[in-house]
Amino acid sequence: MGSKDRIARQKDETRLNILESALEIVKREGWNALSMRKIADRIEYTAPIIYEYFENKEGILIELTRIGFISLAAEIRLARAEHNKAEEQLEAMWKTYWNFAFKNKALYQLMYGVDMNVCVFKKSLAEAEATDNLFFQVIEKLITVENFTENLVCRKYYTFWSVIHGLISINLVNKGRDEAMNQRILKDAIRGIIKYIEE
Repeated sequence: MGSKDRIARQKDETRLNILESALEIVKREGWNALSMRKIADRIEYTAPIIYEYFENKEGILIELTRIGFISLAAEIRLARAEHNKAEEQLEAMWKTYWNFAFKNKALYQLMYGVDMNVCVFKKSLAEAEATDNLFFQVIEKLITVENFTENLVCRKYYTFWSVIHGLISINLVNKGRDEAMNQRILKDAIRGIIKYIEE
């Protein structure tokens, strides 16, 4: 491996260390506790080195949000691929979305601004729109109205998202119901909205 390749690899590793350290700090102390100084201390670098990779804390937050949406989209694609019927695909996709939120609580909070003072607007990221589009594609299959508009598909998507994100937020911020009850509510919500789309 040449010196150029080694330097590039080291830069990539340092950048990844910064992002991983930021996420670890947040998991332990919350988003409001995150600072460039804390990240530098954690990876044992000076703060100016962190600034070589990210202009400011917001730059780190945007990159973590982007990575979160890439990961979420990959999981949703896998869930969709396991089913042939649009109804089953949507149910699997929304369950995957739910599971992602609780498996990656700190990241989900950043991606959607749950219970925090900072929020990266998801629509400013192509990765966020790509994740939404995965749902749009399946919802389109269920709509029986002839010559439907993109606005209708968007409305149906946001009906889903409002309910499911709301349930997730309730459980992240406060203690919601027990897991069995949450799963029942989630299933009822998904199936109810699918039925509403098909009417």
